[in-house]
Amino acid sequence: MMKPRLQATLGQQLVMTPQLRQAIRLLQLSAVELEAELVQAVETNPLLDWTESALELERDAEAPGAEAEAAEPPEPDWAMEGEAWAERGGGGERDDDVPLAEQVAEAETLHDHLLWQLHLSHLSPRDRRIGVAVIEAIDDDGYLREPLDSIAAALRDEFAVGQDEIVAVLRQVQRFDPVGVGARDLGECLRLQLEQYAEDTPGRALAWQLASGPLERLPKIGVAGLAAELRRDAAEVETAVQLLRSLDPRPGSQVGAVASDTYVAPDVVIWRQHGQWRVTLAEGMRPRVTIHRGYESMIQRASAADASYLRGHLQEARWLLKSLEARGETLLKVARCLIRQQAAFLEFGDSALRPLTLREVAAEVGLHESTVSRAIARKYARTPRGTIPLRAFFASGIETGAGGEASSTAIQAMIRRLIESENPRKPLSDARLAETLKATGVPVARRTVAKYREAMSIPSSQDRIRIG
Repeated sequence: MMKPRLQATLGQQLVMTPQLRQAIRLLQLSAVELEAELVQAVETNPLLDWTESALELERDAEAPGAEAEAAEPPEPDWAMEGEAWAERGGGGERDDDVPLAEQVAEAETLHDHLLWQLHLSHLSPRDRRIGVAVIEAIDDDGYLREPLDSIAAALRDEFAVGQDEIVAVLRQVQRFDPVGVGARDLGECLRLQLEQYAEDTPGRALAWQLASGPLERLPKIGVAGLAAELRRDAAEVETAVQLLRSLDPRPGSQVGAVASDTYVAPDVVIWRQHGQWRVTLAEGMRPRVTIHRGYESMIQRASAADASYLRGHLQEARWLLKSLEARGETLLKVARCLIRQQAAFLEFGDSALRPLTLREVAAEVGLHESTVSRAIARKYARTPRGTIPLRAFFASGIETGAGGEASSTAIQAMIRRLIESENPRKPLSDARLAETLKATGVPVARRTVAKYREAMSIPSSQDRIRIG
């Protein structure tokens, strides 16, 4: 007979609270969307007011551990450290003299967002190809509505694949951001989101049960009817229903194309000081709202009903300020990791970009992969190489002959450089490019070279021939 024993396990689980849900929502907003959010908050909450950024800078400077990152960089010299900054190096055009109003954010669809995460995942080439087919079948709301047979048929010309294999890859896609993506129906979508909650979250177990079937009868029989049907207390059912209502039934709508007139505003500023890379929040990303100074006297003078109303707004204001603080801390934590990992990229451009995945960053900073994904989505860094998306710091890897890895972005930069220096009368074929890369210790197949060349919109060698 087995004796009962205690066993400790280490795991990572998100305990979702209303405050945490708000923090996560604010984290995934772009700079422009955050500004609109703050404007609306100040307009609707009488206890919120705008504050001078100088006051916030003084407060940051007094905070322990703030050090040099607490203040804006002192007039950074974008041309410092020799001519390295004068060259593009693939890291983004220098835009020192380009107003922010002229920098347009590139559009990103849900499929773009999912494919980017797929190519950074630790999957085999075969599983990645299956993942592409799965993602292509996901609609704009984030649901996989096509049958698995259709996905298998789409891959038939390349290889035969069974439903079990597709489901295994689908499970990986369902771990991507936004949470709930890749579900095949509403119930599965809600359950994927409930997995983010701690098991002891009030209402979680019952909410899971409701999402598996009974929930669809809620509009007809109401909470009381569900409680009677399940033989549960009505208050328990109400708690579970409220938890379900806080989830997103259309997770794909969280990610969509950026409007063509949406301009880039940097979220962080990266610069070099005394040979060290530094990062700070951009001025516009620092909390610029505060609780109205006279809120205590407002509540004391108010009637009982008005005082209750004001206290509710006071709680909302405090949550907002804490969420803004958490957003800034998360952005800085991730950005500091990125400049540690990709200092060579900042120095020399794309050719020095090392392989880096969401999982690696998440492990280093102690956050969930989906949190890191939200932290960098539609976020930009002002750097000596221009204003670039934080996504530019990530790249999948390819093993090299020396036993290390080269990033796909670095390999593209190598291909571009070889083509730029080729003889225009005898341009390099994809096979010749592959041979040249192999000679430098980067074994890449001809078809991979062709894929990268096409991704950079570079014509084939036949179309690059120039006579005269």
